[in-house]
This record gives sequence, structure tokens and C-alpha cells, in this order.
Amino acid sequence: MTVQEQAALAAEELCEKARLGPGSILVVGCSTSEVRGSRIGTDSAPATGESLVEAILSVLEPKGIYLAAQCCEHLNRCLIVERSAVPGLEPVNVVPQPKAGGSFATAAYGRFRDPVAVEHIRADAGLDIGGTLIGMHLKEVAVPVRLSLKAIGEAPLLAARVRPKFIGGVRAKYDEDLL
Repeated sequence: MTVQEQAALAAEELCEKARLGPGSILVVGCSTSEVRGSRIGTDSAPATGESLVEAILSVLEPKGIYLAAQCCEHLNRCLIVERSAVPGLEPVNVVPQPKAGGSFATAAYGRFRDPVAVEHIRADAGLDIGGTLIGMHLKEVAVPVRLSLKAIGEAPLLAARVRPKFIGGVRAKYDEDLL
């Protein structure tokens, strides 16, 4: 299976398990270096970033789900998103590059119709491809999701969804569909 097929499969499986629907936001952090078998930040690959963005968007766009592409630590892990995904959020002024933002975020910036960079987002689910630390961009109660794939290329793959907070005490009842 190619890395593009792996990325599409991971996105499809997470959308299903996290019950994402139109308007949901999926944050993806991706080290193309790790995908290629190198240490994060050492082997940025624009072509790999482009092919992975296309593979993931091929799953998300028909479902009306937004992609938020996390930049690397050189851009303080800001996110590249479609402006329509984040109405009211204040944009920051940066254009990601392969060595300052990462190849995946750079590809997303080039692919989106109206890209904008934002510092923070509260996404509904996330894929961490290669140890990029996406947790800061998920809503408060993140729940690990086990996918059938453990890696994309050589990069370890972790996934998460979110759920509403539980409130109440011992007498509280909860909506099973939201768990």
C-alpha cells in the first residue's frame, strides 16, 4: 500500500470512528521526514506533502469536513485552514515553507482556495503522523482512537477524537451516542 493510500485509509477510518460530519475540523500534523524514514525535521519532502494532502482531502472534501494542517514548531505549530472553517478567528501573517512550517502545511496552503494561518483551533479529531504533537489543537476531552494502521510510510500514526465533558455526579445519566 502506498503512503497516499495509507493516508486516505487513516482519514476515512477516523472520520467514521469519530463520527465527523459536515463542518467538522480534522487537524493533521505530518512530518514528511518521518514518512520517508528520516528523523523529524531533517528530510522535508514537498512532493510527499502534496501527495498526502491530496489523499486526505480526497476523503474529507466530499464529506464537507475541513482539514487544518499543523505547521512545525518553527511557526509555533500554527495551522493552515480554509478561511471559511474559522470565521471570527484572527489570522496571523505567515506563509509556510518546507523548512519553516513543513512540507505538509506548505502543500495545504498551496492547495486551499482561501488559506489562512491561525494560532489556535479546537478541532473535532486529529491525525498525528510522525510525532508532531497535535493535542494542543483538539477540543478539551480528547479520546485515543485505534486505527487499523499503525504507521504511514515509516512515520508512527496516532489518532484522536473528542467528546463532550461529563458533568454531574453519581446520579447523572449520559447520552451514549456522545461517548
